Amino acid sequence: MYKKKSQGWMKHIDFIIIDLICLHISFVLAYYIRHRNFDLYNFQLYRNKAAVLFLIDILVIIFFETLKNVLKRNFYKEFEATVKQVCLVELVSTVYLFTIQGAMAYSRSVFYITGIIYAFLSFFTRLLWKSILKKRMYDGGKKSLVIITVEDSVQSIIRNIKNNNYDMFYIKGIAVLDNNLRGREMEGISVVANARTVVDYVCREWVDEVFIDIPEEKNYPHELIDQFAEMGVVVHVPLKRMSGLKRSKQLVEKIGNYTVLTTSISMATPLQLLTKRVMDILGGIVGCAITVVLCIFIAPVLWSQSPGPIFFKQIRIGKNGKKFKLYKFRSMYLDAEERKKDLLAENKMSNDLMFKVECDERIIGCKRMPDGTVKKGFGNFIREHSLDEWPQFFNVLKGDMSLVGTRPPTVDEWEKYELHHRARLAIKPGITGLWQVSGRSNIVDFEEVVELDTKYISEWSLWKDIKILLKTITVVWKKDGSI
Repeated sequence: MYKKKSQGWMKHIDFIIIDLICLHISFVLAYYIRHRNFDLYNFQLYRNKAAVLFLIDILVIIFFETLKNVLKRNFYKEFEATVKQVCLVELVSTVYLFTIQGAMAYSRSVFYITGIIYAFLSFFTRLLWKSILKKRMYDGGKKSLVIITVEDSVQSIIRNIKNNNYDMFYIKGIAVLDNNLRGREMEGISVVANARTVVDYVCREWVDEVFIDIPEEKNYPHELIDQFAEMGVVVHVPLKRMSGLKRSKQLVEKIGNYTVLTTSISMATPLQLLTKRVMDILGGIVGCAITVVLCIFIAPVLWSQSPGPIFFKQIRIGKNGKKFKLYKFRSMYLDAEERKKDLLAENKMSNDLMFKVECDERIIGCKRMPDGTVKKGFGNFIREHSLDEWPQFFNVLKGDMSLVGTRPPTVDEWEKYELHHRARLAIKPGITGLWQVSGRSNIVDFEEVVELDTKYISEWSLWKDIKILLKTITVVWKKDGSI
């Protein structure tokens, strides 16, 4: 799923919120310094003034563009912009007080002290927030981008993107289509593929987006673009070289100085994704709290039946191929992975891209009796009631997963994916999803799983997430399809 870029002042909504908080804190502190109490809201003039300051601050930001290029400003330019913001807010405030004839009743000390505190508080919080954003980018918050072009264009494209996109992209590699330069470096970026290997590279690696720019005199790789669209990869193509991509949503935007047609299996606004993330954080907090309580009861039983770690950790494949460490309550014996190869013949799934068996003796306490019946143990119990899934709320809180998404594949499953299978990785993996509430393990055809996941991604909405969450409660309660 592709996050649409915010336009105009909305793209700085985080800085606007921080600035509003700083202004209000400054107003309250200034009143306390002058009057030695916090009773300002007992007076109508100050109550009105607080509300008006809120509106004035927003109007100054919008009409005077005081947050323009905020991420590119250095220390001195930020100070200059902050002083401009404070002076404009104070000036408009003066006009307001003069208009309502409230200047005589309003303390001049509060007026001036508010401006001084606001200037320092706003300046330092902006610097702090920018440093946090940059740290988040360098700690994995960037989007992974592969550039696909010809040899002569590599230098100009990389410099263009680096100079105009505020470090929002991690350029994972370059694919040069007109020459086999794999293993070389150009502009400090590795050449990772050529025309023959680029599709396989994008399918097997963590790649969020691809940018394709081929000179007009060269043959344009329309088939290559269609293959990326089939994989669910976000594709950016210069507007002058548009190609009609199938089954995809499109919009026009900027990458560096290039005007591009961006194509994705699904798109969402920043507000939609923010709402989804807030839901994840709230759900993650509640889920983690319940996990701690469950651990008190589950841990002693697991330890008595199979001494070892209480939590199971495994590398899984997340959004667009990004690897992460998934957590569960351990429901299997410690040698479960070694035993798996002996059970492959019993796999209920239509192929080995997912693994489910009826009698999985790797599960703690599970065994097949001499008469052929299956005796289930404690491991089966926590699985049937989905208790083993609760530690995944830590993954949700970290941002590796979402409450609703697609099932994260294991590394060995992912390595066997065909191109169209990768489309199910176009969104964050979830604790539950459309597949889980549509029959869970009763569905044994992996192609049907892919179809359900792709449908969920292409038709995604917040309301659909809520409906899946509600349906999940029913499915877990009835144990539909669990084994």
